[in-house]
Amino acid sequence: MNAPDRRLQFRSGQPLPGLWSKLVAAPFHRVLDRIDAGLKQGAIEAWLPDGSYRILGGRAPGPVAEVELKRWRALVRLGRNGSVGWYEAWADGDWSSPDPVTLFDLFMRNGRSLGRIARAKGVARLAKRLRHWLRDNSRSRARRNIASHYDLGNDFYAAWLDETMTYSSALFQEPIRPDEELAYAQLNKVRALLDRLQLKPDSHLLEIGCGWGTLADIAADEYGAAVTALTLSTEQQAHALALNRCNVAAGRVRIELMDYREVGGCFDAVASVEMVEAVGQRWWPTYLATIARVLRPGGRAALQYIAIDDELFEAYAASADFIQRYVFPGGMLVSERRFRALAEQAGLAWTDEHRFGLHYAETLRRWRERFDRAVAEAQLPPGFDRRFVDLWRYYLMYCEGGFRGGGIWVSQVTLVKEEVE
Repeated sequence: MNAPDRRLQFRSGQPLPGLWSKLVAAPFHRVLDRIDAGLKQGAIEAWLPDGSYRILGGRAPGPVAEVELKRWRALVRLGRNGSVGWYEAWADGDWSSPDPVTLFDLFMRNGRSLGRIARAKGVARLAKRLRHWLRDNSRSRARRNIASHYDLGNDFYAAWLDETMTYSSALFQEPIRPDEELAYAQLNKVRALLDRLQLKPDSHLLEIGCGWGTLADIAADEYGAAVTALTLSTEQQAHALALNRCNVAAGRVRIELMDYREVGGCFDAVASVEMVEAVGQRWWPTYLATIARVLRPGGRAALQYIAIDDELFEAYAASADFIQRYVFPGGMLVSERRFRALAEQAGLAWTDEHRFGLHYAETLRRWRERFDRAVAEAQLPPGFDRRFVDLWRYYLMYCEGGFRGGGIWVSQVTLVKEEVE
């Protein structure tokens, strides 16, 4: 990449800013200087409210994002409220980009060097942390947190998920090809997870967080397992019962509206797909202790989870980000180092971890395309206004950029309970 011209440039045909405009703009350019210094990879081409144009970064190859700041207050909101403020600025038209995914990729890719530039600070950070704490996933609160996201209605999710109704990362063939069907890659993910469990006919499988029931259906039909599947979503339970109706009638599958902390019995295996993100850091030991408690000695648990770079975790956990505020109340990505240590303390050996973060980026890209098509064709059920639709589109772009940037990833891992001597 050629060295960028860091001199201020102004749009052709616009008058140069006067003294007052320069004075107003000066502190905001200092904020941009800090962002510029923190971009070790890639660049931002920025068009600014004073009519100027700047290139930030550009020192090493990487994504190049285009951003138009329409109001300086976008930077005020970013500085005070981090990703929450940046979303609110976008929603209010303070900034725009032809491709926000590239910008989110860039910020995640440079997360360590940018430090706290895009994190909430001071009173705003404490307020967000308090709000997040009040949404803690206690037994009394967890069901409300789940309902606020998953009980938006099965018709809503059916409008843009694939026919498997699977709302977690797919596992594509590598190299990832645009012609591979999303549904095929989702089923590949489910089977890859179930293969880790070494199920036999009549093995008893516990699924913690069963979604809309696809994994339970495959485990019973293709692996011959008896399945007890847990969810806190009434919408998901209704769909899962309908999907698994034959196996439910035969006593092979049970779909229970139950908190994982309440489950009893002994199981040969446990499966849990992207459930731990809804548990919260405070409850990681309880979640892992539950798995250890219900597994027979030598039993296996297969988890799929989303992790964040351990170097970013403390700053992330010290506040509440855009997703925790607007999309997943009570949510928390995993610090792999911390979570693994807790698993091993619970007597669960951590084995055969497989990361596939770019597969989640591709999954999210497909979901966004399908979501946009559902909106354009008026396929969403009534009751979702434009601001809600824009929020969800932003959420899908935000997550896709995060996975492309590499600071977050998705993994499958097998946990094996120690044998009794």
